[in-house]
Amino acid sequence: MEVKVIRSPDRKKTIQARMVGETLVVHLPLGIHREEERKIIEEMKGKIEKKRLRKQINKDDYLIKRFTDFNNKYFQGKLKVNSIRFVTNQERANGSCTPNRGTIRLSHRLLEMPEWVLDYVIMHEMTHLVHPNHSKEFWAKVGEYKYTERARGFLMAKGMENMMETDGDGV
Repeated sequence: MEVKVIRSPDRKKTIQARMVGETLVVHLPLGIHREEERKIIEEMKGKIEKKRLRKQINKDDYLIKRFTDFNNKYFQGKLKVNSIRFVTNQERANGSCTPNRGTIRLSHRLLEMPEWVLDYVIMHEMTHLVHPNHSKEFWAKVGEYKYTERARGFLMAKGMENMMETDGDGV
């Protein structure tokens, strides 16, 4: 990505960055040291890339299709969801569910996993709509997905399974 830096003597502390076409335009105070400037620009580029990624990964209706398929197969079509989407700011959990709002959030890192692992996390979070805990009933329902144990083992091997049990609403 092309970067254009505009240094202003009128700017004392504030930093602004925005995309103009394909160019990242960064407005900085005049006196910032080059090393700090470089760090700020890299941070801004990262934020812009995450924003682009967020838009791209939720562009199609893949997640809502999987939700509908699983809802029909495992929940007799009874579940309702207000939103199911990938997010880029979920680092400690693979997924999270807020049952009273009917929202499911999935970490963008799952895009790099096999489909059956993503499906397991979807099933896990959908089950929280019925069981907002990790009770025996919850695990029995999640276990209806045929690749549950395999997916849990895969996530464990990746060092990501422990993130599933940290709280009642996150995988």
